[in-house]
Amino acid sequence: MNFFFRKCSLSAILIFAICPGKAQLSDSVLMPNIKTPQLFVYGNQLAYPVVALNGNDRLELDFDDLDADVKNYSYTYQLCNADWSPAEISSFDFIKGFTQMRISDYRFSSVSLTKYTHYQAVLPDQNCFPSRSGNYVLKVFLNGDTSQLAFTRRFLVVENTVSIGVQLLQPLDPLISHTHQKLQINVSTASLNVSNALQQIKISVLQNYRWDMAINNIQPTFYSGNTLQYNRDGDFIFPGGREWRWIDLQSFRFQSERVAHVIYNKTSTEIFAKPDPARTNLPFYLYKDYNGLFFIQTTESINPYWQTDYATVHFTFVPPGNEAFPGKDVYIIGKFTDYKFNDSTRMKFNPDKGVYEASAFLKQGYYNYAYVTIDRADPSQTTSFSLTEGNYLETENDYLVLIYFRELGGRSDRIVGIAKMNTVTGQ
Repeated sequence: MNFFFRKCSLSAILIFAICPGKAQLSDSVLMPNIKTPQLFVYGNQLAYPVVALNGNDRLELDFDDLDADVKNYSYTYQLCNADWSPAEISSFDFIKGFTQMRISDYRFSSVSLTKYTHYQAVLPDQNCFPSRSGNYVLKVFLNGDTSQLAFTRRFLVVENTVSIGVQLLQPLDPLISHTHQKLQINVSTASLNVSNALQQIKISVLQNYRWDMAINNIQPTFYSGNTLQYNRDGDFIFPGGREWRWIDLQSFRFQSERVAHVIYNKTSTEIFAKPDPARTNLPFYLYKDYNGLFFIQTTESINPYWQTDYATVHFTFVPPGNEAFPGKDVYIIGKFTDYKFNDSTRMKFNPDKGVYEASAFLKQGYYNYAYVTIDRADPSQTTSFSLTEGNYLETENDYLVLIYFRELGGRSDRIVGIAKMNTVTGQ
């Protein structure tokens, strides 16, 4: 089973094309030949893609084409509202310069069994850049035709107009006081012309940059003058989770601690990770992780982008008692899966071995991952760590707070404030 090799159905394409104002855009791979798409702050694979409006920040785009030929890829930007639905304004109102840019920097892979073409771009380009703040989706497409989408990546263009204070608290509810984390947030809007804060101001809070877990549109507990306070007992509470699991694939020859064994074929490599037991009842301890992220790197060559190989990596999750969770599905998640919950990321239970199994086609690098469950009867598709990883107040997590503002009569949501906080460092 391959996490990224999936087809986009014709019906999904038609819905996306016919109802652009209603669809919520996300990080998606729409062509099966595309692998390892990354968009990050230039020079830092672990930095979430955020740039300041009219600033000098740059992002780096990298991806591989397993067809290993040369194609005509281009990109454009789509401005979105706070809920990631496309803003209903012309691209000329949020893109300055050309509305499309061709990706001309590419290299063929070398010293690898898997052949691919690596594409790279630095953006925003001086001839094509966002002219408004807000949520953006980078669309990469073929042959100058935006309907031939290869993949999409989210990024943020921000203004630092408001000031934000964030504080980590222990929830008051005794049932979750040792398993969840709560944020208390204060926002000063003195530099904005706010007529009705309850209608014009929106807030989103992300844990570890995961939009699937974002808490949105909470109303302030208290609003006076230019200050909004969010301190209601039940607001902005997140499950703590546990430090993420990891597998080091920087070398396929020298096997890291988390690798059980490797099969070297003439044209491919298969890596079997050591079985992962459920950690719910194991003692908690803090260690360095990357909160679900991954980075491409190798210890065997110079350039990790086109001098690294791919391997099929087999993951095994061992449930308590080697029995399947009744009424629940198990998924493997991480940034490398785009936190998708579908047939591609659902693990299959092997009754003969009493384990859940899944595979992924991964490039050399270092990967964080975790296992979650979803109740099959839950229409909201709420994910849970409670049966697989456990939840702990002490877990190290990154939080991102975004403040959106829309002028009276405005047609899009600006990001007027951003704040980051780590639960261990407080910064």
